[in-house]
Amino acid sequence: MSGVALNSAVKRYGDVQVIHGVDLQIEDGEFCVFVGPSGCGKSTLLRMIAGLEETSDGNISIGGRDVTRADPAERGVAMVFQTYALYPHMTVEENMGFGLKMNGHPKQEIKSKVAEASRILKLDDYLARKPKALSGGQRQRVAIGRAIVRGPEVFLFDEPLSNLDAELRVDMRVEIARLHKEIGATMIYVTHDQVEAMTLADKIVVLRAGHIEQVGSPMELYQNPDNKFVAGFIGSPSMNFLAARVNGQGVIVPGLDNMQVPTDVALPAEGSEVIIGIRPQNLTVREAESPVRIDIRERLGGVAYDYLISANGERIIVETRGDEAIPEGTGVAVEFDPATAMFFDAKTEARLR
Repeated sequence: MSGVALNSAVKRYGDVQVIHGVDLQIEDGEFCVFVGPSGCGKSTLLRMIAGLEETSDGNISIGGRDVTRADPAERGVAMVFQTYALYPHMTVEENMGFGLKMNGHPKQEIKSKVAEASRILKLDDYLARKPKALSGGQRQRVAIGRAIVRGPEVFLFDEPLSNLDAELRVDMRVEIARLHKEIGATMIYVTHDQVEAMTLADKIVVLRAGHIEQVGSPMELYQNPDNKFVAGFIGSPSMNFLAARVNGQGVIVPGLDNMQVPTDVALPAEGSEVIIGIRPQNLTVREAESPVRIDIRERLGGVAYDYLISANGERIIVETRGDEAIPEGTGVAVEFDPATAMFFDAKTEARLR
């Protein structure tokens, strides 16, 4: 059993509180991703679990053991950092086995564990090389291998792919997903990249300013966000948000040339300000005499993104496919199925349901 539980976990630096009473249960064998903007507290929370940051209040348990005041070495965790932190004078094999060697493990045991980690990570051909002879992706695999040989209860990843180029990030994302599938260990992964979160996670924890905004599976958060922040953070490109006003059995959207959008969502009183959210792939456009116009188009091969300017200056992204394209600067009518729209309170930004 290697689940992780945080109960009312708090972190303060002097008078400044950066983690605010976090309650979280991560199940045995689960791949949990902490995601959020820079400065939201995700790395701090990970370091609290690792024991690299002291927990000011509350408690943390791993595998049913209270480890709140335990040393990092006693927690049964292994951490993979953004930087590879490999010893340049050692070979790949020596780097991977160094921690076990320092703890006095027998040579044959070290060799066996390094060989197994090497097999999992496909590093057999590189064991005699030194880090300078490896690519960025290979170095990161060595860093992960160093964690594997320790046989931890929990793997902790702190933005491990942020130093890699785009192609290598995709490759390593697949490697980490395959690693989790093969060894089945509990993994906690920190990233600001919601694409990594969506593709890797069993469970996503969305953080903002030291608070948990929402916890759920990738598709739960995508299809059923609790608030505007989560709706905008999960999904790429992000959801479009437009100011609207309650009118009758729906809302009027000034930015879309006063379009009337019907809904059976429980809306506030007539005339109240709300926010309507529509994902780019749920929108279509056609040429029309309209104050809404296409500003810029991005072509990405089989898909393109039209960046529109609404009647009151709001930005709208529309995902399009096919070779037919409306010229930039053209006025367009924007259309969508009202059932695909989400509605949020203009003041609290909570989802209206």
